[in-house]
Amino acid sequence: MSKKEILPGIHTVSSLLRWQPHRAQSIWLEQNKNNARIEQLVGHAQKLGISVQQVQRAKLDQLCEGTQHQGIAASCSPTPMVDEQELVDQIASASTAPLILILDEVSDPHNFGACLRTADAAGVDAVVVPQRNSAPLSPTVHKIASGATLRLKITKTTNLARFIDAIKKSGVWVYGAAGEATNSIYQSNLSQATAIVMGAEGQGLRRLTQERCDQLYSLPMLGGVESLNVSVATGIFLYEAVRQRSN
Repeated sequence: MSKKEILPGIHTVSSLLRWQPHRAQSIWLEQNKNNARIEQLVGHAQKLGISVQQVQRAKLDQLCEGTQHQGIAASCSPTPMVDEQELVDQIASASTAPLILILDEVSDPHNFGACLRTADAAGVDAVVVPQRNSAPLSPTVHKIASGATLRLKITKTTNLARFIDAIKKSGVWVYGAAGEATNSIYQSNLSQATAIVMGAEGQGLRRLTQERCDQLYSLPMLGGVESLNVSVATGIFLYEAVRQRSN
């Protein structure tokens, strides 16, 4: 595992300093890049005793792997993952109905980051991804997630089917998104303990994952397109859960 992660962008760096400053190793600042927000972040970092280094734009571009960085980035220790069994135990003992998001091999970093950002906004209790064939927490993911990686519980599992079986034993209902499903998400009951499972771009849910879902739901497609981007579909599913739970 890498000993550091790069978090590009003003909002992402701000979130790091606000939520998890203990993870920050250094702040990288583009030379001659000055504005009020960056100056405020630099001042905050210096008060926390975090190193601030000025580098050329080309160096910052390289560190951020080409991701838009707005002239600032932070290096920090790797995002802590929640142990799979620990998460299963937390779900089993939860006093309120948990809402879990499972992303089945979502490999595009923009989609993964967007899903994480929406999950945080929707109050998701944890996000679960397979260890293999999922997008890593790259600079792009951190930037698109806009700080969500610093607030969410994220678990990587070596066996997604086993994890789903475990949470079902704790009373969690597992609902998968599938374009071929005859039931619409608007016919669902997401106010109970729920895990929403979203499939990968193109292939959708894997067979073993789909077989373990209690029910499959689709989105009404009223126009000419056959499907939605996974991050857009994730937002609709999660906010249907928010709507139902707020009634």
